[in-house]
Amino acid sequence: MSSSKKYSVSLPEDLAETVRSQVGPGGFSAYVAEALEQRVAMDRLREIVDDFETDNEPLTREEIDAARAVLRHHRRSSADNAAA
Repeated sequence: MSSSKKYSVSLPEDLAETVRSQVGPGGFSAYVAEALEQRVAMDRLREIVDDFETDNEPLTREEIDAARAVLRHHRRSSADNAAA
């Protein structure tokens, strides 16, 4: 990740406290950053699919399942690399 900058955001208190209780005060920013990274990736993926389906037939269930398998594999590999 690139350099960090401090931002002020408003969150529902119960959600923020749930996260803080799970990750502790030192892990809160990292947790939020990871959640935002995942959201940005999903938004980009949605755009790619929409662009593809504009020029092609909608994706089949098999193609969607194959893409999910690739994403699961990538997520597992990323988690393994982070733990190492």
